[in-house]
Amino acid sequence: QVQLVESGGGLVQAGGSLRLSCTASGMSFRFYAMDWYRQAPGKQRDLVARINSGGGATNYADSVTGRFTISRDNAKNTVYLQMNNLRPEDTAVYFCQTTVGGRDYWGQGTQVTVSS
Repeated sequence: QVQLVESGGGLVQAGGSLRLSCTASGMSFRFYAMDWYRQAPGKQRDLVARINSGGGATNYADSVTGRFTISRDNAKNTVYLQMNNLRPEDTAVYFCQTTVGGRDYWGQGTQVTVSS
């Protein structure tokens, strides 16, 4: 059974930084792309960043380009999201996600709150 566990969220002031981690189990992590999504209260869940299986290709939402960096360590079955220059509008629950065997798997989410 695939499991994804996020960590690293918290409360930070605007302009600050956080690094989120998502550790996977129950899957051959190195073969799968990984995504970070976020969901603010009352809003839809949006894709923030994506990384391919080898880590050589990444994509970002326009709103985070230049501030966030997605990376992965396949030896540790972990994907990261480094978030710099955080803004109040980045406040959301952040989820990691992957698709294995045609099925989507999600972590439980980690709360990020950015104060102004």
